[in-house]
Parts: sequence; structure tokens; C-alpha cells
Amino acid sequence: MNASKSPIIVALVLLAVAAGSASGATITGTPHDLSTKGWGTTELCKFCHTPHLAQAVQGAPLWNHQTTAASYTMYSSATFQGAVTQTQPGPTSKLCLSCHDGTVAVDSFANSGTLRAGSVFMTSTNRVGSGNSLTSDHPIAFTYNAALVAADTHLVSPASTNWVDAASSIPLYGGKMECASCHATHDNTYAKFLRISNAGSALCLKCHLK
Repeated sequence: MNASKSPIIVALVLLAVAAGSASGATITGTPHDLSTKGWGTTELCKFCHTPHLAQAVQGAPLWNHQTTAASYTMYSSATFQGAVTQTQPGPTSKLCLSCHDGTVAVDSFANSGTLRAGSVFMTSTNRVGSGNSLTSDHPIAFTYNAALVAADTHLVSPASTNWVDAASSIPLYGGKMECASCHATHDNTYAKFLRISNAGSALCLKCHLK
């Protein structure tokens, strides 16, 4: 094997693993499958990832999409104890918002190494962060740790700085709750790409004691 090519091959293998779950889940045919839109390519992964000429974006392997530059008004509430550690969305959440906040076109991706401006923007049905506001959505970008649980005793103690619940694969990112803590981008087994079924509020109850 050519040593100069091995990092790319390893990255592609990791990307392929990330794209599916143990159950063989795939984005084919889901709302994240943009391959039939007629946007210059039918390659399933290319709208977000590319093996060559990728952008160096934190938290995004081989990233190939325009990223949002928006600054958001974050969720706040008199009962939200996480506000003291809340910041702007972390890198993984910004990847989601790069389509879903409506400031970046969904079809703004690189084809043949050239990043296109795009013209198709997220509709109101699936927009999150409309008007650069995240005030009406579940809070993100706050530290979920023992101190938070002590301040809000209606929360489940996190398993570690990496997981709220490792057994159910509810992750934290840098110790923080982000969009991908509840949503699995590459697996639409459950509605809205939820990590587990929310029947009977099962997903909510992984964090909230009710």
C-alpha cells in the first residue's frame, strides 16, 4: 500500500462505518438522500463529504458543504440551569445548521472541487434556527455534567463526559449536549433521525426524570 494514500483510505473506512449502524442503517431513500435532486451528481455522500479537496472543518470528516457563519440567539428560560455554560452551537451542531438554519443553501456543496453557492434553501417545515434564533428549540451547546444535575435534580446523571447514556448511544460532544446527541445523521430508523424511538417519551427519559 502506498503510504501517502493510507490516511485517505483510513478516513474513507471510518466514514463508511459512521454512515451505517449495527443494523445496517443507511441514508438511502431518507430526507438526507439528495442524490436524486438533479444537483450535478448522484453520489450519495458527496453533498456532505468528499475523499478529495475536502474542507478542514472541526468535527466533520472530509467535509464538502458550505458551513454556516450565523451567530445565534440561544435558548433561555428561568428554569434552564444549563444557561451558565451555554455557548454558541458546537462544531457538530453547526454542521446540521449549515442546512437547517436556512442561511446556507442545501445544494451549496463542492462538485469537482468547486464550492457552489446553491439556490435551494431549507423550507420552514424543517428549519431550525430561523432568523438566527434557537430560542424555541431544545437547548444545545450546554455542559451536561454532575454540576448541572446537582442544580437540576430532574436530570439523569451522565455516564461520562462522552455519554449521557452509553448503552443507548446518547453522546455528548466535548461534554456538551448538541444536535447529534439526539439525532443520528446517517440513521433514519426512527422518525427525524432520532437515535432511539421516542415512543412513550423514551428518548426524553434518557435525560429527564419524570
